[in-house]
Amino acid sequence: MAIFSVYVVNKAGGLIYQYDNYVPRAEAEKTFSYPLDLVLKIHDEKVVVSFGQRDGIRVGHALLSINGVDVNGKFTADGKEIIEYLKDSTNYPVSIRFGRARLSSNEKLMLASMFHSLFAIGSQLSPEVGSSGIEMLETDMFKLHCFQTLTGKAMCELFDQNLKGALEIAEKAGNFGPGS
Repeated sequence: MAIFSVYVVNKAGGLIYQYDNYVPRAEAEKTFSYPLDLVLKIHDEKVVVSFGQRDGIRVGHALLSINGVDVNGKFTADGKEIIEYLKDSTNYPVSIRFGRARLSSNEKLMLASMFHSLFAIGSQLSPEVGSSGIEMLETDMFKLHCFQTLTGKAMCELFDQNLKGALEIAEKAGNFGPGS
C-alpha cells in the first residue's frame, strides 16, 4: 500500500500538520438520460450520491464535473445549483463524473480530533497497564498507522522536506507493497 496522507496531531488532539500524497483514483464518468436514476443530496456543501450504485458510482461519491467542466461545491461552473440543473430535462443527455471529493480543511481537523479521541479511549480501555493505544487500524482498503514521537514534539523547519523525501524514496523502493 502507498502512503496517502500524513497527519500530525498534538497531545490535545489538535491537527498541527497534514500532508496529502495522493490523487483520488476512484472516479467514474457516465452519460445519463432524463430522468437521472441516482438520488443526489447536498452534504457538507457538496452534491453526493445518497442512493443508487452502478457502473463504479458509489453511495458517498461526490459529483465532480458536468459535461467535462468541474463543479464548485453544489454549483455548476456558471453558478447554477446542480440539483436544479439536473431536474431540467432540457439539460440532458448529460455527462457526469463522480468520485471521492478531497477533504476540506475543516473535515481534516474533525477527523484528526476524532482519531485522537479513539486513540485515548483505546489507551484507557486496554487491559495492559501503560498501553500505548491504537498502533494500527486496518480496513479492506487501507491501514491507518499511529506513531508516537518519543519527545512528543515533531515539528521543525526540515520536517516537511524530510517527510516528502522519505515518501518519494519509499515509493521508488516499493517498501509499501500489498500487506504492508
